[in-house]
Parts: sequence; C-alpha cells; structure tokens
Amino acid sequence: MKVILKEDVKGSGKKGDLVNVSDGYAKNFLLKKGLAVIADAQAMNDKKNKDEATAYHAKVALDNAKEIAQGLEGKTITVKAKAGDGGKLFGKVTAKELSDALQQQYNVEVNKKKISLKNDIKGFGTFEFQVKLHTGVVANMNVNVCEQ
Repeated sequence: MKVILKEDVKGSGKKGDLVNVSDGYAKNFLLKKGLAVIADAQAMNDKKNKDEATAYHAKVALDNAKEIAQGLEGKTITVKAKAGDGGKLFGKVTAKELSDALQQQYNVEVNKKKISLKNDIKGFGTFEFQVKLHTGVVANMNVNVCEQ
C-alpha cells in the first residue's frame, strides 16, 4: 500500500515521503496512529502542491540572499571600540558587534553565528570577515575598528 508520511517514521521515511509499505503495517500502525495518509489522488495532489511551494520559497530565499550578498560584497562597516592603556583595544571585537553594525549601517539582519572571522580582532585597523547569508552564498566584507 502506498502512503504519504505525515511525520518521520524510523525505518520507513521522513515527513512528506511517498512510501510503499505492507497493508498490515499501514492499516494497523501508520494510519491508526495518524502517522500517514493513504496516497489517493487528493493526497498526491496536495503533496505535489506542497513540494512546488517549498521549492518556490527556497528559490526566492536563495535569490534574496544572492542579491544581499552582491550589495554587501567588498563593503566596509565601522565599529567603535574602547581603547585601553597605550591606545590598545580593550577586549576584542566580536561577531555580535559586527552583526549589530551590519544591522545599523546596512539594515541587514545577520545572525552572529553566520559571521566568520579569520582571526580575532584585538586591535585597531581594517580586518576582513565573511557573512554567510545562505547555503553557498557568502559575502566578503571589511570592518574598520576605530577608537571610541
């Protein structure tokens, strides 16, 4: 019997998969517990529509990420930091501060976990970093750290 899984089922498949299982397993377990629906014409049409919608939304998200990356590529953000003794940086500049600066200066919201620094920023000057906006979409940017 062909069924469409409504939830992940160990040994059978993941949510949304069309699987062929034995009649007894389908009737006595999957359908009874609400883990699957019979793959009739209506269910197949719903699955097709959901798959198309998912693909469309993924494409839109990728296109948006590419557009944002193109706008950010090579740009410089400015971060002001406190100076310690002798004009040295007090502490270090973190990915959180870079994320906040991106939000303020370019109105782009990026999770701090998506920002990767080549080295810790422990001094004043210009440093490179990368912003991962989507799978395979990365923007290389610079940060100018100046004294507050």
